[in-house]
Amino acid sequence: MAFFFKDDTLLVPQDFPDTELDKGVSPDLAKDFSNPDIFEIPALSGTTAPPIQAVSVNELPKGWKGIGVRQFLTLSAIHTLCTNEIIRACHVVQWRKDSVFCGRCGTKNIDILNEVRRDCPSCGKSEFPRICPAVIIIITDDKNRILLAHNKKFREGVYSHISGFNEAGETLEETVVREIKEEVDIKVRDIVYIKSQSWPFPNSLMLGFKARYLSGTVKPDGTEIEDAGWFTKDNLPQLPGEGSLSRFLINCWLAGTL
Repeated sequence: MAFFFKDDTLLVPQDFPDTELDKGVSPDLAKDFSNPDIFEIPALSGTTAPPIQAVSVNELPKGWKGIGVRQFLTLSAIHTLCTNEIIRACHVVQWRKDSVFCGRCGTKNIDILNEVRRDCPSCGKSEFPRICPAVIIIITDDKNRILLAHNKKFREGVYSHISGFNEAGETLEETVVREIKEEVDIKVRDIVYIKSQSWPFPNSLMLGFKARYLSGTVKPDGTEIEDAGWFTKDNLPQLPGEGSLSRFLINCWLAGTL
């Protein structure tokens, strides 16, 4: 069986049930598409899982439907679906589109058998999927409230945690401090790592932290963050979907297990 993608959208036949999304569809269905990129992704070393069959396409033909991988993560939480293969395939699919040519000399790369790797036949430079670490932080205070913010990129009404990418030369803890100061102008203490999640949109690794409010008055930066404030368990705004690390952190706080 194979997973079909158009960028970060999973494609399945129109009548395919949501409860079977992690099973894949027949690779023979690639005939429905023009110029599909059909390839095999080796299993991670140290595992007994089989290789992942994937198909990358550029169109959504009649009789097929697209399910964004973010939406799939929510469905996976509802239907208890396995996410590992689809998340890995989604990341590699997008990397293949971005790594057709060598970033150093411009020569067309070649695939290396049994590896997620491409080599330049001219200058020898190797290309691997890029993984960009980003932090996401649940911030609590002494009143058992959490700080949630509305980013301009979010759907209307949705609030989540402060997050941002790790910069060159930074530790992850320094990224936590900087992003919170930049986006809502407060200081925090007691920074503790909680959990990570692969986030292939297009190539992130989300690293979840918790932190305690130390000082300052919440002030959205107005550039990325439009609104931010403290929330209690009984006055929460619209939250991120289940299956995301952001929602996992909130659920831990709600359950008293953070």
